[in-house]
Amino acid sequence: MALMRESALERDAADPLALLRQRFAMPRMAQGGRCTYLCGHSLGPMPLAARQTVAEDLEDWERLGVLGHEDARRPWISYHDALATPLAELLGCRTDEVAVMNSLTVNLQLMLASFYRPERARRRILIEAGAFPSDRYAVVSQLQWHGCDPREDLLELAPRAGEELIREEDLEAVLDRCGEQIALVLWPGVQYLTGQAFDLARIARAAHAAGALVGFDLAHSVGNMPFPLRDSSADFAVWCSYKYLNAGPGALGGCFVHRRHFHAARPRLAGWWGHELTSRFDMPRDFRAAAGAAGFQLSNQSILAAAPLVASLALFQEAGVQRLREKSVALSAFFEQLSAQRTPQVRVITPREHDARGAQLSLRVSRDPARARRVFDWVRARGVVCDWRAPDVIRVAAAPLYNGFVDVFDFVEGLQAALRAA
Repeated sequence: MALMRESALERDAADPLALLRQRFAMPRMAQGGRCTYLCGHSLGPMPLAARQTVAEDLEDWERLGVLGHEDARRPWISYHDALATPLAELLGCRTDEVAVMNSLTVNLQLMLASFYRPERARRRILIEAGAFPSDRYAVVSQLQWHGCDPREDLLELAPRAGEELIREEDLEAVLDRCGEQIALVLWPGVQYLTGQAFDLARIARAAHAAGALVGFDLAHSVGNMPFPLRDSSADFAVWCSYKYLNAGPGALGGCFVHRRHFHAARPRLAGWWGHELTSRFDMPRDFRAAAGAAGFQLSNQSILAAAPLVASLALFQEAGVQRLREKSVALSAFFEQLSAQRTPQVRVITPREHDARGAQLSLRVSRDPARARRVFDWVRARGVVCDWRAPDVIRVAAAPLYNGFVDVFDFVEGLQAALRAA
């Protein structure tokens, strides 16, 4: 084991991205010791520069008051522009197709209000079985809002019997079989429990061929995997910024709207910050939507909530999407190598193919949930921060912005010890 740890240290020393770790406030144990933080799929650590960006905005508020809308270091009226450009680079789309606003489920509700328009027999929404609960709650509430019956009009696709993952060909088969009844497909970029990543372009093609619209929940994708969102032909997408984007608890989320919908006669829930900028402050009686995704905004941004995202996105731009992806693939491969050697009784349920997963790996520890929970508690008590999903899954993510090969080694070593102890 000493030789393997030495190898991990050497790989970290040769990593051109390793110094980025020093730009984060890495959490520590209660007694002050180092912890191995592998929970960026749930909440990313704080970029050290976030303290400065928040302080700058506080100083501008103190110094300028209302004049900060135009005269702040990052003027509040155009603050969105400092966020949309780097986000568009991560998402593979145009800047005007991105809006930074609200939180994930609020944005999902706004997008559903515009893109879910049930008509006659075409009223069903297709999601994955075991979707993140908030997504399912939002979809059910939209069905009920439109007078639909979720028992009939919510279509949930599960993995085949005895399998963990959803086959994309099964999704295509459902669309082929039931397409005339389906108004909308809402699908994750990365499934939150298993870590399975999907071919978004393939899903969008199948949905559109069936006559349905398609939206993606990218909460576990953005900042995790590179993808050309615009080329996928998605109609819309939503995400949060507190996971891989490291923007802090409850951070602002965002949405994508494909440019083909910019001038469509599509209903929307409107608010004054979505009004065109040139006349927004004239306070006109009638709403005229701003160009692009910005026209779906409702209220002015919380500047203090947006400031940490400025700091985090600067790190993504410095690192480069492709270099981050290459390191992420290497970290996952190293984990699988170690796990196969040291913890063969633990099964990785996340796909093995690189294109079908991001940084997150989900581990099925045991068919005995009580033992699995003891393993998780043992690992956590010794300074490894990961998370638990009942009945027997531990989720870990080696995020390439701030994690290294030693983090992966320390986790597997701790897991091996926990399995012996349990």
